[in-house]
Amino acid sequence: MLDKHPADLRVAVLGTGLIGGSILLRLRQLGIDVAGWDPDPRAMAYAGKNGIEFFEHLVDAVADRDVVFLGGPLSTLPDNLAEVVEHTDQDCVITDVGSVKAPIARYSQENGLTHRFVPGHPMAGTEHSGLASADPALFNDAAWVLCPEPGALEKFRLLAALVTTAFEAKVVPLRPSAHDAIVAMSSHVPHLLAGSLAGSVARSALRQGVLGLAAGSFRDGTRVAGTPSPRTVDMLCHNREAITQGIHLVQGFLAELTDALERTDVAALTRDFEEGRGLRQELLDRRMEPSTEWFPLEGGAGDEFGFLMRLGAAGGHLTSCTVDASAVTYTALTPPA
Repeated sequence: MLDKHPADLRVAVLGTGLIGGSILLRLRQLGIDVAGWDPDPRAMAYAGKNGIEFFEHLVDAVADRDVVFLGGPLSTLPDNLAEVVEHTDQDCVITDVGSVKAPIARYSQENGLTHRFVPGHPMAGTEHSGLASADPALFNDAAWVLCPEPGALEKFRLLAALVTTAFEAKVVPLRPSAHDAIVAMSSHVPHLLAGSLAGSVARSALRQGVLGLAAGSFRDGTRVAGTPSPRTVDMLCHNREAITQGIHLVQGFLAELTDALERTDVAALTRDFEEGRGLRQELLDRRMEPSTEWFPLEGGAGDEFGFLMRLGAAGGHLTSCTVDASAVTYTALTPPA
């Protein structure tokens, strides 16, 4: 199975919310053999109305599949992973789409599943939820984190090829703990800040006035506050330590701004805002340099694994992964040194 072309894979998607549903619809759009499963009867009903192959039982959905994507709440992932392992053969590659990686990676290691399971997280989404909100183009040019193990790189290679070709996404290889620290600041803390701003206005005597004058800055700043609350809380609680550290950084910077404002220290305010503005501009103008790396399939995986970890840590990503009889070739983009 590991030598199959992505178009020839048989795939199952378990949990068809916004992310899982978008994976399912994209693969279906490409003509790839894909089936879904979801305990939510609304997803089953939607699939039936739209001719999407769906199964009532998880075990039937994963039968004879080459790749299985695990979606759904983070708390359900360990049990679903264990059930998929029980009902699939050793060649089946399993990954997940959860927004926190360390807990499920730890479960995989403790239960001897790292040879089959590659933790993953596509960095895409909206404030909407459910299969009816899924979008097959959701992952175009999005970052998609995969967390390889040095002893199971063949599974990582297959997923990297699938993600870069079928989804046109950018594969970012990271260690689970590094992912959680980074995503705390890039995604989870913004959810807290958006909820704080929206919640503060909801309690304010100026509530209706703010709603009447709300412009782009307020709408953009509170967009993710529209995410279903149980999904947000699930995400925050599973990454509590990294998010807490991130919030302390934000609180320190906000306190510095507040102090400068109270003192009408124009120079300090300008300096701090210029620092933030510079980062925003760097995000918009980010330059990347291409490279190609080649590694033999025979021998140790140390050089290949080391390259992948350095690439992700440097803010780079893979744009393709091809495997022939003797070697794996990666093309990558990396920020200038």
